[in-house]
Amino acid sequence: MGLGDKINNAAEEAGGKIKEKTGETTGDRNLQAEGVGEQSEANLKQSGEKVKDAAQGVKDSLKGH
Repeated sequence: MGLGDKINNAAEEAGGKIKEKTGETTGDRNLQAEGVGEQSEANLKQSGEKVKDAAQGVKDSLKGH
């Protein structure tokens, strides 16, 4: 939908990857799990944005745009 939302989701995913790798490197399983969770949440949000974009495309095509 919005470019800002997509950028925020990508940033959240990147932050999650950093936490996961940091936790993996330091042996902090809680931090590692938190990073994986943040990545999953960001991916879910990104999927929602894609669904919204697809729905908008269908709506526009039905209107003849």
